[in-house]
Amino acid sequence: MAYIVNKFDGTLIATVEDGTIDNTTNLRFIGKNYAGYGEIQNENFLHLLENFASGSQPSRPISGQIWFDTSNSKLKFYDGTKFRTTGGAEVATTAPAGLTTGDFWWDTANNQLYAWDGTSFVLVGPQGVGSSVTQFVSRQIKDNLDANQVIIEGRINDTTVMVFSSTAFTIGTTDPSNVITGFDVIKKGITMVNTQAITNGVTSTDHRFWGTASNSDRLGGFLASDFIRAGSSAFSSIVRFGDVGFTVGDSNDLKVSIENGNQGAIANEIGDKINVKVNNSGAVTSIFEVTPDGIIPGTGNKNLGIVTDKWYEVHANFFKGVADEAEGIVYGGTTYLGRLGVDANSIALRDSNADITANKFKGTATQSEYADLAEIYTTDKEYEVGTVMAVGGDAETTAYFQGGSVFGVISGEPGMLMNSEAQGQAIAFVGRVPVKVKGAVEKGNKVYATDYGVASTTKNTQLVGFALESNQDESTKLVEVALRLINN
Repeated sequence: MAYIVNKFDGTLIATVEDGTIDNTTNLRFIGKNYAGYGEIQNENFLHLLENFASGSQPSRPISGQIWFDTSNSKLKFYDGTKFRTTGGAEVATTAPAGLTTGDFWWDTANNQLYAWDGTSFVLVGPQGVGSSVTQFVSRQIKDNLDANQVIIEGRINDTTVMVFSSTAFTIGTTDPSNVITGFDVIKKGITMVNTQAITNGVTSTDHRFWGTASNSDRLGGFLASDFIRAGSSAFSSIVRFGDVGFTVGDSNDLKVSIENGNQGAIANEIGDKINVKVNNSGAVTSIFEVTPDGIIPGTGNKNLGIVTDKWYEVHANFFKGVADEAEGIVYGGTTYLGRLGVDANSIALRDSNADITANKFKGTATQSEYADLAEIYTTDKEYEVGTVMAVGGDAETTAYFQGGSVFGVISGEPGMLMNSEAQGQAIAFVGRVPVKVKGAVEKGNKVYATDYGVASTTKNTQLVGFALESNQDESTKLVEVALRLINN
């Protein structure tokens, strides 16, 4: 009759039939009446005695199973997921022998923990020996707002000589365990002992950083920004003075200051002249002088502004001299200003393209920049330049179609545009314009309208005009055409 095997917690682990061997675990369970059970039973006892000693972990472990790893001389246990090394350390006053990499030794003579790295012992800590502490200590203290702050103390023989912190705060004093002798305010970075708030960042004892400091926030308790630097890199950063300013000269002749809160002032408080000079081709020359009578040009002729950098406005009662440029012209008591647009009572100026804009031109025009006469008509959609158009569609015009009447060609740059304020596109009637032509064309060929607003040299519809250029490209392209719109 079969029997069942339960774990210590009552969980069923196997059912063993008569005359069989169950291999659910690394121990073999023997069924009733199994011949030769003695060897198997004794081997089970031996495996338990040696803790399954092997260089490879047991293949069918269960939680709590112990295995002696012979490859690392480690005793391990199975936690239900993996085999883990059991804890503990060798305890002795002298260094033990025969350890493997990762083993610990507790030195009872000095109360220190060491780890064996395979060659020698590495000190884990504490760094101090005996009853005093000489090491870096991580701890949490409260600030004066009762918030927790994490710091690292650098201790020598139980005395804290420096504190490392990632935040600045004032140490709370309500709890005596918070108090650190020689510290009241902790700054970001490293704070030395006896560098307290009352000393404004100056350490009152001889605790120092020894070596070369590449930079410093303070000198003698004053911020670095409070000093003016001299030497080859003089004034490489902003130098700040109070509104009272500073003076130059043995009699404090020249004064630079701030008046009325935000008004800069430069004053010669002894003499009656301020001379502004610059280096001019190696010679320092006067550009202008400020005198009680006003501003006087310096040596030679001087400009007020240059071609690329002009004064925007100059206000005066009188201008004496010759002006070769002017923004406005006075005529009949009225000042007419130059304008690029269509402003009334203004002087028309050329824009960046040398064009002049106006509502109407009264007079005779003998030339035109472009070649066609066009008028604005609505189209049922936006058409490309060169499209042959006919009357029809949802608007006034549409692309030419078989059976339609040639009306004109979409113009890109009409020489004369009529009805220019209307909505739609410019359609040319007369002159020369680019026309969309499909197939090869020779200069002088007649061009006829075809479907979809495209022309060709095949005579099957209405004449559009004469080609003014040759083009052997068989695809649709723009060809310059002299319009001759004839409806049959």
